[in-house]
Amino acid sequence: MLIRVSARPATFADDFKAAWSESHIRKLDGGKSIQLVLDQSTGSGFASQRKYLFGRVSMKIKLIPGDSAGTVTAFYMNSDTDKVRDELDFEFLGNRSGQPYSVQTNIFAHGKGDREQRVNLWFDPSLDFHTYSILWTHKHIVFYVDDVPIREYKNNEAKNVSYPTSQPMEVYSTLWEADDWATRGGLDKIDWSKAPFYAYYKDFDIEGCPVPGPTFCPSNPRNWWEGYAYHSLNAVEARRYRWVRVNHMVYDYCTDRSRYPVPPIECRV
Repeated sequence: MLIRVSARPATFADDFKAAWSESHIRKLDGGKSIQLVLDQSTGSGFASQRKYLFGRVSMKIKLIPGDSAGTVTAFYMNSDTDKVRDELDFEFLGNRSGQPYSVQTNIFAHGKGDREQRVNLWFDPSLDFHTYSILWTHKHIVFYVDDVPIREYKNNEAKNVSYPTSQPMEVYSTLWEADDWATRGGLDKIDWSKAPFYAYYKDFDIEGCPVPGPTFCPSNPRNWWEGYAYHSLNAVEARRYRWVRVNHMVYDYCTDRSRYPVPPIECRV
């Protein structure tokens, strides 16, 4: 049985709610799109109405134009379970005008994170909307940018690598100031004279197993995302994935010997 909790495109109110600073969240086009605002007083963010266990989440985002150094626009899933939390992160790191936008991904499983990878986007994500998606199955987790996979994290629990399998997660998006680390490791600070900063969202899509919901859903092999076609990257996706990693990856924790003299297990299997 497939549990489809929203049609595409949904309105903000169908699946989401304000998470913080509701005064800095603006509904546009009858609620079909959202503007998040960051100024010197606060950032802002929204969260899904429900939690989900496995499936796919996606939305179209248009990022901050011009000088966005020191800002972070995030799209992520989080179990909100403190020390044992599971989390799947897209973090879009602001830049000085003319520099490429970087997207950092990270994966927390059973409280263990520190799995950062960074990719420079091959287009200007502030000029138009682009689709960002997270696919989460029993086999792997894949981060997509416009259907191009930029990261794959396989389920290697059999080799004692933690993998999120049991904790449902909410879907979040936030806009906030992080100039102590976001741009060139904190060297480029936010320029508040450029504020307020805006990020835009639309075409919210969540297909997954809601929790609470039918208890059989998360383990149901007939969910489309658990189908054989989604057990691994297909040939076209694999080529695109290699292209991204060869031409656009700028940081990978797996190859950072200053942090990991011996690469983590998941980097060696």
